[in-house]
Amino acid sequence: MTKPKLLTMMREGTTPRRAGTARAARHLALLLAGATALSGCQSILDQAYQPNVAPSDNPQIVDEVQKNDPRAQMGAREHPRIVASYGGEYHDAKTEKLVARIAGALTAVSENPSQSYRITILNSPAINAFALPGGYLYVTRGLLALANDASEVAAVLSHEMAHVTANHGIERQKREEAEVIASRVVAEVLSSDLAGKQALARGKLRLAAFSRQQELQADVIGVRMLGEAGYDPYAAPRFLDSMAAYARFSSVDPDSDQSLDFLSSHPNAPQRVDLARRHARAQGMEGTVGDRGRDYYLAGIDGLLFGDSPEEGFVRGQTFLHGSLGIRFEVPKDFQIDNKVDAVLATGPGETAIRFDGVDAGDTTSLTNYLTSGWVAGLKPESVRMASVNGLPAATARASAERWDFDVTVIRIDDQIFRFLTAVPKGSPALETVSTVLKSSFRKMKPQEIASLKPLRVRVVTAGPQDTLATMAARMMGTNRKLDLFRVINALPAGAAVSPGQRFKIVSE
Repeated sequence: MTKPKLLTMMREGTTPRRAGTARAARHLALLLAGATALSGCQSILDQAYQPNVAPSDNPQIVDEVQKNDPRAQMGAREHPRIVASYGGEYHDAKTEKLVARIAGALTAVSENPSQSYRITILNSPAINAFALPGGYLYVTRGLLALANDASEVAAVLSHEMAHVTANHGIERQKREEAEVIASRVVAEVLSSDLAGKQALARGKLRLAAFSRQQELQADVIGVRMLGEAGYDPYAAPRFLDSMAAYARFSSVDPDSDQSLDFLSSHPNAPQRVDLARRHARAQGMEGTVGDRGRDYYLAGIDGLLFGDSPEEGFVRGQTFLHGSLGIRFEVPKDFQIDNKVDAVLATGPGETAIRFDGVDAGDTTSLTNYLTSGWVAGLKPESVRMASVNGLPAATARASAERWDFDVTVIRIDDQIFRFLTAVPKGSPALETVSTVLKSSFRKMKPQEIASLKPLRVRVVTAGPQDTLATMAARMMGTNRKLDLFRVINALPAGAAVSPGQRFKIVSE
């Protein structure tokens, strides 16, 4: 939740727009009622697989594309929009050199070593990588944080490079007008409500989605490239397993949006993993061929930003803190906070949900008038009350829609209005309890608190003689499920033990 988006998402010209929270309430209700996540490419899993396909012997780069097929200029044209929708580029010289080293080794053994690639690290915690026509490759810092060695990242990049050399992007775009996609992406990137975010996710899946045949073809080419570049060819199925484990870890949160992650746009059917292992076995037995590149990889990601960017605030257990805005609040025990770009969402027991966001106050002079100005669906006018939240001017009200009851609380700080929407099933006594926790905990941060805020990063640590799985996991920060996340990011199987001198990734400041 960046400051500019937080303060302008409801803005139209210079007049605050009064429509967002009604939609938020409806979307929260739909979410809690079991609205399904985007299905990505899963709907095309029944297509026939043709194993004897070969990559194009005339891969296209941006200059050639511009000469021969104007529709395929999409790679160059969509690049800034893709970057913007994933939080911008992530810049760190050490990590960029690491990714360039891996990509360079793969390019040397690709079907067309003269193919030029533009590889961008996206500043997003999502686990994703994809390609656009013209050699535009993208990998998120979230994926780099999950990977445990260079061969795993090489497996992802070789797969995406295979899409480029096989001209899959060009073939795909012949089926869908690039201009239609371009106009859709422009509109969706500018959207800021939850529906707009979901539409944006669908648009990005359309941009990144290939057919099952193309995905399997890219797997074949990618595994071959891995082996020829000297990497462990078994990295592909190994990292697919890691991504599936991370997806299971994240799915504990029912509000978690996996729609922008790799497995949403890259089908992970079991037979695909089996096929990757079969192609790897053609190069030798597992553990006897290829280099994993673990040591230099861990050195390259040590200090990598993990999770939310500082510009979007911090989640620390049950607390949300935003240094730029100078605010903090807590959610009740057993609630899970999900820090979205345009809002903070939290879900808890008994189908209870919270949405927090903010708008520019504009010319608003009365918070009670603001509550009754028409932007809250089902508002009960008789419930509107002036209030004070830790010395800050506020107003509260109740609303009701379908099978949900809502508490709506707005708090003003200078020219900003911050808003809490709490949703519970009709008649639930949790409404008063949850909304009271939010209101009592919301306050301005002290300067020393703001100064002490530090982002979470991947830290590479070495186990000592007395260390165990529990002691290593105890060093994790930013999660209540320390042991679970420690196992996932280090790809540790059940029953794994810690040995002195072994290097692990932890998440800490």
